[in-house]
Amino acid sequence: MWIILGLLVGVFIGLIFPPDFYPPYIYSKYISVSFLAGIDSVLGAVRAGIEKKFNINIFLSGFFTNALLAAMLTWFGDQLGVDLYLAAVVTFGVRVFDNLAYIRRDIILGRKKDLGVEG
Repeated sequence: MWIILGLLVGVFIGLIFPPDFYPPYIYSKYISVSFLAGIDSVLGAVRAGIEKKFNINIFLSGFFTNALLAAMLTWFGDQLGVDLYLAAVVTFGVRVFDNLAYIRRDIILGRKKDLGVEG
Protein backbone atom coordinates (compact mmCIF):
# COMPACT_ATOMS: atom_id res chain seq x y z
CA MET A 1 0.00 0.00 0.00
CA TRP A 2 2.80 2.43 0.88
CA ILE A 3 4.48 1.73 -2.44
CA ILE A 4 1.33 2.64 -4.38
CA LEU A 5 0.83 5.76 -2.27
CA GLY A 6 4.43 6.83 -2.87
CA LEU A 7 4.04 6.20 -6.59
CA LEU A 8 0.87 8.30 -6.72
CA VAL A 9 2.52 11.14 -4.81
CA GLY A 10 5.49 11.00 -7.20
CA VAL A 11 3.22 11.14 -10.25
CA PHE A 12 1.29 14.04 -8.71
CA ILE A 13 4.50 15.98 -8.06
CA GLY A 14 5.66 15.17 -11.59
CA LEU A 15 2.46 16.65 -12.99
CA ILE A 16 2.73 19.83 -10.91
CA PHE A 17 6.33 20.66 -11.86
CA PRO A 18 7.11 20.86 -15.56
CA PRO A 19 9.77 18.45 -16.82
CA ASP A 20 12.12 21.35 -17.54
CA PHE A 21 12.22 22.43 -13.89
CA TYR A 22 15.79 22.37 -12.65
CA PRO A 23 16.92 23.77 -9.33
CA PRO A 24 19.60 26.46 -9.44
CA TYR A 25 23.18 25.24 -9.49
CA ILE A 26 23.93 26.74 -6.06
CA TYR A 27 21.56 24.22 -4.46
CA SER A 28 23.12 21.15 -6.07
CA LYS A 29 25.24 20.25 -3.02
CA TYR A 30 22.24 20.61 -0.70
CA ILE A 31 20.00 18.48 -2.89
CA SER A 32 22.56 15.76 -3.48
CA VAL A 33 23.46 15.42 0.21
CA SER A 34 19.80 15.42 1.26
CA PHE A 35 19.03 12.85 -1.44
CA LEU A 36 21.83 10.63 -0.15
CA ALA A 37 20.46 10.98 3.39
CA GLY A 38 17.03 9.97 2.09
CA ILE A 39 18.41 6.90 0.33
CA ASP A 40 20.18 5.95 3.55
CA SER A 41 16.92 6.21 5.49
CA VAL A 42 14.95 4.19 2.95
CA LEU A 43 17.52 1.40 2.79
CA GLY A 44 17.69 1.44 6.59
CA ALA A 45 13.92 1.02 6.66
CA VAL A 46 14.12 -1.92 4.25
CA ARG A 47 16.80 -3.50 6.43
CA ALA A 48 14.68 -2.92 9.55
CA GLY A 49 11.75 -4.53 7.76
CA ILE A 50 13.84 -7.58 6.96
CA GLU A 51 14.91 -7.77 10.61
CA LYS A 52 11.25 -7.33 11.68
CA LYS A 53 12.17 -4.14 13.60
CA PHE A 54 10.55 -1.50 11.36
CA ASN A 55 8.83 1.42 13.07
CA ILE A 56 7.24 4.18 10.98
CA ASN A 57 7.96 6.85 13.61
CA ILE A 58 11.65 5.99 13.70
CA PHE A 59 11.77 5.94 9.90
CA LEU A 60 10.08 9.33 9.47
CA SER A 61 12.06 11.04 12.21
CA GLY A 62 15.31 9.60 10.87
CA PHE A 63 14.44 10.52 7.28
CA PHE A 64 13.80 14.19 8.04
CA THR A 65 16.48 14.53 10.72
CA ASN A 66 19.18 13.04 8.49
CA ALA A 67 18.19 15.22 5.54
CA LEU A 68 18.08 18.33 7.72
CA LEU A 69 21.41 17.56 9.39
CA ALA A 70 23.06 16.96 6.01
CA ALA A 71 21.69 20.25 4.65
CA MET A 72 22.80 22.12 7.79
CA LEU A 73 26.31 20.68 7.56
CA THR A 74 26.46 21.76 3.95
CA TRP A 75 25.23 25.26 4.76
CA PHE A 76 27.57 25.66 7.73
CA GLY A 77 30.48 24.45 5.63
CA ASP A 78 29.60 26.97 2.91
CA GLN A 79 29.61 29.74 5.51
CA LEU A 80 33.05 28.70 6.73
CA GLY A 81 34.44 28.01 3.28
CA VAL A 82 35.05 24.35 4.18
CA ASP A 83 33.57 21.34 2.39
CA LEU A 84 31.76 19.93 5.45
CA TYR A 85 29.23 18.25 3.18
CA LEU A 86 31.90 15.63 2.48
CA ALA A 87 31.44 14.36 6.06
CA ALA A 88 27.78 13.68 5.30
CA VAL A 89 28.61 12.13 1.93
CA VAL A 90 31.13 9.73 3.47
CA THR A 91 28.90 8.83 6.43
CA PHE A 92 25.72 8.29 4.45
CA GLY A 93 27.63 6.62 1.61
CA VAL A 94 29.12 4.04 3.95
CA ARG A 95 25.71 3.42 5.53
CA VAL A 96 24.02 3.05 2.14
CA PHE A 97 26.51 0.41 1.00
CA ASP A 98 26.36 -1.35 4.37
CA ASN A 99 22.56 -1.55 4.29
CA LEU A 100 22.58 -2.60 0.64
CA ALA A 101 25.08 -5.37 1.40
CA TYR A 102 22.88 -6.62 4.24
CA ILE A 103 19.76 -6.60 2.04
CA ARG A 104 21.59 -8.37 -0.79
CA ARG A 105 22.97 -10.99 1.60
CA ASP A 106 19.53 -11.59 3.08
CA ILE A 107 17.94 -11.98 -0.34
CA ILE A 108 20.58 -14.43 -1.54
CA LEU A 109 20.62 -16.49 1.66
CA GLY A 110 16.84 -16.34 1.95
CA ARG A 111 16.43 -17.75 -1.55
CA LYS A 112 18.92 -20.51 -0.80
CA LYS A 113 16.93 -21.47 2.31
CA ASP A 114 13.72 -21.50 0.27
CA LEU A 115 15.34 -23.83 -2.24
CA GLY A 116 16.77 -26.08 0.50
CA VAL A 117 20.38 -25.34 -0.46
CA GLU A 118 23.03 -25.11 2.24
CA GLY A 119 25.81 -22.59 2.25
